[in-house]
Amino acid sequence: MTAPLLDVKGLAVRYGHVEAVNGIDLHLAPGRITTLVGANGAGKSTTLLALSGLVAKAAGRVQFDGTDITALPPHRIVASGLVQVAEGRATLTTLTVRENLDLGGYTRRDGAAARAADLEKVYTLFPRLKEREHGLAGNLSGGEQQMLAIGRALMARPKLLLLDEPSMGLAPIIVQDIFRTLREINREGLTIFLVEQNVRQALKIADHAYVLENGRIVLEGSGALLLNEPKVQAAYLGG
Repeated sequence: MTAPLLDVKGLAVRYGHVEAVNGIDLHLAPGRITTLVGANGAGKSTTLLALSGLVAKAAGRVQFDGTDITALPPHRIVASGLVQVAEGRATLTTLTVRENLDLGGYTRRDGAAARAADLEKVYTLFPRLKEREHGLAGNLSGGEQQMLAIGRALMARPKLLLLDEPSMGLAPIIVQDIFRTLREINREGLTIFLVEQNVRQALKIADHAYVLENGRIVLEGSGALLLNEPKVQAAYLGG
């Protein structure tokens, strides 16, 4: 059995007296798409922020690619290959598209030629970014900003890409484009952990899925299995 790329045991996060994440276990297989779904306020985004080191963990252990990263600061977690695309995209609006992408590779030490090659890969994935390369990120549409946020994360050459609500606020046709791109980069070998409000879409592309309710994992299984699970259909799919 292949060892998980990300192995999380007993993760807990508290905000004051409120336990936002309550002792969850997660196991992400390399080369797969795993999704975490649940209602607003279930603790999904908090889980990703804790994995990235952006909020404090109250308990638990996080092992990534065979190394304990539980106590590492965010910049060292990024340098280890775990990179997050934040909810709301968080592009630097006063910088150009190219400057945003260049910043994505700031932790890398493999030389300008390698970064230039990856930049071309990003432009191949998202031709619109190439067209807008010298324009300000703040002038991009919502869909283009999401492309830029994903492209910037890819410039860090991640081993694991965390995505927080990539479809939020986007038109359905743009959502289809984003998910098509996620499948494409996954087929090239990138492991993806997806938090997504569009439960049906997330489960369709997921190899494995977890359902989070009130900070606890209540169901897990293949995406196809949970897509047809009556409890999931009733709670999230209008069935």
